[in-house]
Amino acid sequence: MGVEQLHAVPHLTTVLTGPLQKIERHFLDHQSMIEAWLRAQWLETPAPFYSSVDLRNAGFKVAPVDTNLFPAGYNNLNPSFLPLCIHAIQSAFERLCPTACHVLLVPENHTRNMPYFESLATLQDIVMRAGYDVRIGTLIEEITTAQDIELPSGRRIRLESMIRDGNRVGLDDFDPCVVLLNNDLSDGRPPLLQGLDQPVVPSLELGWSTRLKSAHFQHYHEVVNEFVSQLDIDPWLLEPLFRQCGEIDFMKREGEDCLAKNVTTLLAGIQRKYDEYQLDAAPYVVIKADAGTYGMGIMTVQSADEIRELNRKQRTKMAASKGGQGVTKVILQEGVPTFETWGTERAVAEPVVYMIDHFVVGGFYRVHTKRGPKENLNAPGMHFEPLSFAETCSNPDQRKAPDASPNRFYAYGVIGRLALVAAARELADRKPRSP
Repeated sequence: MGVEQLHAVPHLTTVLTGPLQKIERHFLDHQSMIEAWLRAQWLETPAPFYSSVDLRNAGFKVAPVDTNLFPAGYNNLNPSFLPLCIHAIQSAFERLCPTACHVLLVPENHTRNMPYFESLATLQDIVMRAGYDVRIGTLIEEITTAQDIELPSGRRIRLESMIRDGNRVGLDDFDPCVVLLNNDLSDGRPPLLQGLDQPVVPSLELGWSTRLKSAHFQHYHEVVNEFVSQLDIDPWLLEPLFRQCGEIDFMKREGEDCLAKNVTTLLAGIQRKYDEYQLDAAPYVVIKADAGTYGMGIMTVQSADEIRELNRKQRTKMAASKGGQGVTKVILQEGVPTFETWGTERAVAEPVVYMIDHFVVGGFYRVHTKRGPKENLNAPGMHFEPLSFAETCSNPDQRKAPDASPNRFYAYGVIGRLALVAAARELADRKPRSP
C-alpha cells in the first residue's frame, strides 16, 4: 500500500482553518496531558465495547454529530489495521469476561442488506482472529434452521436460530460465554436476551429503545467542558449546540410551536458564536429523531417558518425512524457544515471514527457525490474511503503542520474518544447503583 493511499485525506474547501489549526496545535502541544486525562476517564468509567462517531469538520470547528454504540461498517475499514482491531477485541473481552472462549454474535434483523452482512462477516472474522469461537444467532423468528448467505465478496455467513434454556441463550450445539450484540434494539429489548446469566455486551440499556441522543450530547457537553478546562480552547469549537423537544407528532402537527421556538433559540445561539468568530455564514439547525440511526428522520432548517410550512411528504418522512418506529422526541442540533471533499469530483465527505474498547481502530470518510456540505451524508448513494486513523491517532508527528494528515487524524481521534467518554458515562448512569 503506497504512502498516498495510507494517508489519504480530503481537501478542505474553506480558508476558515485558523481556529481549527489552533485546536490541532493545542492537541499536539498537550498530547501527554490529553492521553493522561483520557486514561483517567477509562479508569473511572470504562468504555463501551465498541462505537463509531460521525464527525463534521467545518474548517472553523470540528465536532461529533452522532455516536453509534452498535456500529456496522467494519468492512469499510482499512484492512491494514486488522491487528489493532484484534488486540482491542482481546482487551475488551479480557476486561468484561476474562474466561470467555465462545461468543454468540447477535446481528440486526436484516435479510437482504448485503453491505451489512459484509460488515458482520468482517466483525466475526476479527473476533475469531482474536482467539474466540464465534457463531451468529439471529433474532428473526422465521429462521428456524441454519441459513447460509453468500456475500458479494465471496465470503459466507451462517445465521442460526437461538435457543433459550433457563437463564442462558445459545444455539443447538453451542453454549456461549458471552453475547455480543450488533443490533441497536430499535424495536425494543428482545425477551430472549433479558435476564441472562451470560454477559450481554453492549448492554441492552444502550439500545435505541431506551437511549436518547439528547442525553448523550448532554454528557458530551459536560465532558468537553471538563476537557477544555485544562486547555485554552473555546468548548464551542469542539461541540454542536443542541436543544431537545419531546411530545412531537409530525402527522397531527402537535408540538410544532415548541419545535419552532427551539429552532429560533438555537439559531440565535449559533449566530452569536458566528458573530464572535466573524464567520460570514448562515447558521442552520439539524432536526433528528432523538432515538434511532440509519440516517432516518432527519431534516435541516434555517428558520422557524420552515417548521410551520412542512408539507405532508416532509412530515411523513420525519414521523418514523428505523423499523417504522414513531418519532415522538427530537433533538435540535447546531448544523456543522463539512468542508472536506474527496477526489477530482470534489464530493462532499465527512470522517467516521471507529473504536473498540477505548482504542481507535480505524475509520473512513463517508462520501456523497449528490449531497451538499450542509446535508446529511448517511443516505443512499454514499460510498466509503478507508483511512488509517489507527496509527496516527496515538502517534502524531509534531514536526509537521497541525493540519497535515497524520495530525488531523490525531485530532479526529481525540474528538472521537471524547464522545466515547460521554457514552461511557451514559452507560454508568444506567447501571444499578450499589446500596
